Amino acid sequence: MTMRQIFIMFMCISIVLIIGLATLSLIWLWTLVIVGPVILLGLHDILQTKHSIRRLYPVFGRFRYLLESIRPEIQQYFVESDTSGAPIPREFRSLIYQRAKGDRDTRPFGTIFDVNRAGYEWVNHSMQPKHLTDFDPRVKFGGPDCTKPYMSSVLNISAMSYGALSKNAIMSLNRGAKIGGFSHNTGEGSMSPYHLEHGGDIVWQIGTGYFGCRDDNGNFNPETFETNATKDVVKMIEIKLSQGAKPGHGGILPAAKLTQEIADIRHVPMGSDVVSPPAHSSFSNPTELMHFIKQLRGLSGGKPVGFKLCIGRRDEFLAICKAMITTGITPDFITVDGGEGGTGAAPTEMTNSVGTPLKDALIFVNNALTGFGVRNKIRIIASGKMLSAFHILRAMTLGADTVNSARGMMLSLGCIQARTCNTDHCPTGIATQNPSRNKAIIVTDKSQRVANFQRETVKNLVELVGAAGLNGVDELEAKHLNRRIEGVNIKTYQQLYPALNENVLLDETSIPESWLYDMEQANAASW
Repeated sequence: MTMRQIFIMFMCISIVLIIGLATLSLIWLWTLVIVGPVILLGLHDILQTKHSIRRLYPVFGRFRYLLESIRPEIQQYFVESDTSGAPIPREFRSLIYQRAKGDRDTRPFGTIFDVNRAGYEWVNHSMQPKHLTDFDPRVKFGGPDCTKPYMSSVLNISAMSYGALSKNAIMSLNRGAKIGGFSHNTGEGSMSPYHLEHGGDIVWQIGTGYFGCRDDNGNFNPETFETNATKDVVKMIEIKLSQGAKPGHGGILPAAKLTQEIADIRHVPMGSDVVSPPAHSSFSNPTELMHFIKQLRGLSGGKPVGFKLCIGRRDEFLAICKAMITTGITPDFITVDGGEGGTGAAPTEMTNSVGTPLKDALIFVNNALTGFGVRNKIRIIASGKMLSAFHILRAMTLGADTVNSARGMMLSLGCIQARTCNTDHCPTGIATQNPSRNKAIIVTDKSQRVANFQRETVKNLVELVGAAGLNGVDELEAKHLNRRIEGVNIKTYQQLYPALNENVLLDETSIPESWLYDMEQANAASW
């Protein structure tokens, strides 16, 4: 219990006693009858551990849950959607809360979508659906040069740093990953003691600031990297080239959220914003990136190493593919972050108008790797507004092997999307370093909610796959999804997004015309 909560409880008890002593008067008696239950209710809110909002805002916080309780009846009138099939904030927020709490997540009265609207998407079911019982499908990460492959869940926690999130939020996510057997990406803010306390599988992200493996000048330190990367709990290494929230822009931790502990973990000074450089200093072209990947794989003891990026210029990604061919080095995975993704704060223009959307990026990356003949060596992770089983399935039909979710996991923790993440005033204690707020997050309770959300979402994914008549997620193809173009004009993803043939980009005479310009611009020796 925090000092603030102790003070509130002391004041409440004092008020009750004062009113009790004053009940010689009838008006004071009625005051006690009316005010006493409210005070007792406030005490109950402070002492309970299930709801951080009620712990932080006794009595008043209950109004939020009152409004939430009537949402199922009114939400159909407030649906937000667009023709791209993007997430519907209110509907999916309710879905995630229900799954996280272990409540029933079924819906009466059919779909809330306008199925006749252009852009509506759905999965084709089969007349011979399969009854699948493996609700924990696994995907192997690790190419030919990897000696310590990792069997990954299909849904994992996306990159969110300690500093952006509170220590209790980080511990809840990691403990949830441990309970459910899925992985937890550290974000570029390095591994903190809170990432390690509960033993959940870690994907250690290395950003341009090299936090956790930097020297006094901010450059990469191989010795420090090796010390951390060889920890048993670290399963994979991810080099962050760019992110969907602010592609082409370094990460930002506002000074208001920088504590001495975080400064020590990141090896940065106190007193100012922690801004990562836009680009890496350890490599300056695609060929050097491949050798950096090989270096990290060796230092980590043979663990899977990959990189994360939001697709920008197509020729630059094709240059990376050319570097794979010329060096013979391939990453074990590539995380494709959609330009619409990202939970971190960012400049408005960066958030809204920079970076390729996830769907287009996945199609391009999958085709590029196939065209260069390296797709079978590299896993693709999709990241960007993954909130439901259908979102995961859709990403997989476009080429993803697994997906990462950030906002889905935050919502399962109890995030209410107050959008104050960058101010250190998060009302739920999730995205703040204020100890009086983040202590309201009870790790044992919130971690179970994270595990619940992940488990139920993967279970629903498996049921969708079975409904399509498939034996597993690895059988998903673009032909299994439909999209209404306009009126009765309906096409499958296979018709909308033609796939390249394997090795077609290795032969100059067979390169499709739409790829010629970018292929000519791509150079393995420069960006």
